[in-house]
Amino acid sequence: MKTQVAIIGGGPSGLLLSQLLNRAGVATVVLERASREHVLSRIRAGVLETGTVEMLREAGVGDRMAREGIPHEGCYLTDDDLMVRINFKELTGTSVMVYGQTEVTTDLYAAQDAIGATILHGVEDVVIGDADGDAPHVMFTHGGQRTRLDCDYVVGCDGFHGVSRATIPQDKRRAFERVYPFGWLGVLSRTRPAHEELIYANSSNGFALASMRSETLSRYYVQVPLTDKVEEWSDARFWAVLKSCLPSEVADAMQTGPSIEKSIAPLRSFVNEPLRWGRLFLVGDAAHIVPPTGAKGLNLAVSDVHYLYQGLIDAVTRGDTRGIDAYSDRALVRIWKAMRFSWQMTTTLHRFDGEDSFAAQMRKATLRHLAQSETARRDLAENYIGLPY
Repeated sequence: MKTQVAIIGGGPSGLLLSQLLNRAGVATVVLERASREHVLSRIRAGVLETGTVEMLREAGVGDRMAREGIPHEGCYLTDDDLMVRINFKELTGTSVMVYGQTEVTTDLYAAQDAIGATILHGVEDVVIGDADGDAPHVMFTHGGQRTRLDCDYVVGCDGFHGVSRATIPQDKRRAFERVYPFGWLGVLSRTRPAHEELIYANSSNGFALASMRSETLSRYYVQVPLTDKVEEWSDARFWAVLKSCLPSEVADAMQTGPSIEKSIAPLRSFVNEPLRWGRLFLVGDAAHIVPPTGAKGLNLAVSDVHYLYQGLIDAVTRGDTRGIDAYSDRALVRIWKAMRFSWQMTTTLHRFDGEDSFAAQMRKATLRHLAQSETARRDLAENYIGLPY
C-alpha cells in the first residue's frame, strides 16, 4: 500500500486531520486498533472550545453540531453553597458548545465515508519504520495479513499508550509529568441535567462536576481515591456523595436515576517534547495528557491538528516544509498554557491527601476572589473558552 499521510489512530483527532487533508487533495490512510463500534462507545469530553467549533465547521462537519449542540455562555464554580458564575459571553464575547465527543466522532466518520477516505479497523502489531529518513513506512497486521504502508509522513494520533511516541528514541524526547493522587468516578445517566450550565464544585465533602451531554443525558463526576473500584460504588452511594458536594439548592432539585455507564479515570498531566521526529508527528494524547478539570483534552488535540494540517498540505503539494518545521514549537506554546490552566483548576478544586487546613482555606479564598474580581473571572473565562491559535 502507498499513501501520502499515514495516520495511526481513528479517534477524533485522527479523523479530523484525515478529513482536512482529504478535502485539500492529500491522500491518507487511517489505521485504528479498535472496531468502529468500540470507538463510538467511548464516553469522553463534551465541552468544545470556540476554536474547536470553528475547526469542525472548516472540516465540513458542523451542521449537526449547530442543530443539536448546546451553546453555553457560562459555568459555575462553587464552594458548598456559594455559587460564582463565570459569564463567558459577557467577559469574552463568545461561548463554548456542549456536544459530546461521541457525536463529533460520529460526524467525522460520516464525512470520511462520504468522501471515500480509507479507514482500517482491527489493525494490530503496528511498527513505524524509517521515520527519521526520507521514506517512512508503517508495518501492520490487518485481517490476518502483514501489510506495509509506504508514505511521505506519519502522524501518531494513537493515544498515551500508542506506538507512535514510543517509536521516538528515548534520547530524542523528554517527558514532563505530574500524577495526581486521585481519580474521577464518572456516571452517565438518562436524567435531566442538574443545572442549565456546568457546575465545578469544591466542597467540604470533596470535588464534584455536574455536566451534561444533552437536555436528557447527564454526566456527573466525584473525586475518589485511586484505590477505589467501580464495583464498590452503587448508584445510591454515588448520588448521595454527589449531592453532598453540590450546593443544596441544586442537590435538592436534581433528578437521579440508574447509571448507564460508570468508570474511574486517574488524573495526570503529561507533555512529551518535541512533537516531531523526522517525518513522524505526534498529535493529541500521544503527545500530552491534561486533567479533565479544565475541559482541554479533546480541544487540545484539535489545536494540534490546526497547527499541523496546513503544514502537511504545503509539504505534500508544494514541497514547502516551513509549516511542519514550526509545528512542534508552535503547538507546544499553546499546550503549556492549557497545562497551566488545567493544573490551576485541578489544584483549586480538589482535596489532596495529607493536606493541612491552610490548603482548604486557600481554595475558599480563591473562589471568593473570583466572586469579587472581574479581572480574575475574565482570566478564567478566556482560558476556558480557549486561547486563540
